[in-house]
Amino acid sequence: MDYDFRSQVSHWVSSWGLSELVSENLVTGISILGSLLFALIVYLIVRRVIVRTVNLVIKHSKVSWDDIFMRHQVLEKMALLAPLFVLSLLVPLALSGSPLLSMLTDRLLQFTIVILVIRVIYSALDAANKVADFNLVSRRLPIKSFVQLLKLFLFFIAIIICVSILSDQSPVYFLSGLGVATGLVMLVFKDTILGFVAGIQLAANRMVSPGDWIQMDKYGADGSVEEVSLTTVKVRNWDQTITMVPAYALVSDAFKNWRGMSESGGRRIKRALIIDSQSIKFISDEDKLRLAKVNHLKDYLTSKTTEIDEFNAKVSDAGMRVNSRHLTNIGTFRAYMVHFLRNHPNVHQKMTLLVRQLAPVSEGIPIEIYVFTNDTRWDVYEDIQADIFDHIYAILPEFGLRAFQAPSGADLRSLHSVTGHTQATKI
Repeated sequence: MDYDFRSQVSHWVSSWGLSELVSENLVTGISILGSLLFALIVYLIVRRVIVRTVNLVIKHSKVSWDDIFMRHQVLEKMALLAPLFVLSLLVPLALSGSPLLSMLTDRLLQFTIVILVIRVIYSALDAANKVADFNLVSRRLPIKSFVQLLKLFLFFIAIIICVSILSDQSPVYFLSGLGVATGLVMLVFKDTILGFVAGIQLAANRMVSPGDWIQMDKYGADGSVEEVSLTTVKVRNWDQTITMVPAYALVSDAFKNWRGMSESGGRRIKRALIIDSQSIKFISDEDKLRLAKVNHLKDYLTSKTTEIDEFNAKVSDAGMRVNSRHLTNIGTFRAYMVHFLRNHPNVHQKMTLLVRQLAPVSEGIPIEIYVFTNDTRWDVYEDIQADIFDHIYAILPEFGLRAFQAPSGADLRSLHSVTGHTQATKI
């Protein structure tokens, strides 16, 4: 049966009246040439007809994942397998007259087929990874880590199969020897194994995903996670530098993930201004009448004045301020800020909102604004925060308050000039 193919070639040559030229080498050469020609025709049919037709269908389809497979040329790489399968069937028959050459050629073709099959699988895995990124699946699962691990596994399997093909031994023979090399493999691929285990922990606990903002000062990382691979986590810092953090470091060391802030819809403002303690005082009746015209204070002043008047009516010697209650400018300012923030369009009203007085410091009395903006975008957040404090600093004189500021060189020079002018006047 092995010689059927060669016999057909020999008969075909004889039918052309060239029977005297028929020889072993000529039949072999024509058989090989015919095999190569037939394989080329099969390849052209698969590549130019089948693959091109499928690509046209993909281009006109409504789904997007198949376009990603097309861009990775998975079908084009699969098309290369068709002529190789044809050659693996025909070439050994064409070389049946030379058993050694037939065996070597058959092994070489099988070896090439294994390599191309792995190449196709790698390309399909890369496309699947892109599909996962497109569908945001990689935000929940470390798809790239799994893809890389599968590639590594297939790499070792391909090596074993290729060696078994070239040496004409069963793959089981080589698999049995892996137990001896396990220690060496664990030593060489220590980071890969640690990274894979860390990747599973990161995924199971949803500790970090692409798109998260993480901060890890130990590694100089402060930015958005771009990629979570088998061994590293790629972070693009806000200054556009790239930091590669080992995956297992995110499990063994502490880091801050700002995902909760993004998902909550609110971003915290926690900033204090220091009030000069010498500017704190009781507000006078004139100030009270003036501040009563402020929309954010109308209800507060009415209710607070009634409460204080009722209290003072029960106190003897209420004319002395030490015995009675009075409104202070700093307390009225805090009430104003609470009402102002409660009505601010960019402040998240369902989250914590505080205007609190902290412990006194050497510079004065800190008043802290503790609120959340309803927009977590960095630039918008900074604008909202700046607008709020612009208003605060501008409105302080209305309450007779001053923000503390350490004396600058200009203050000292003006003080010196005033002192010098006074001394010159005395002279």
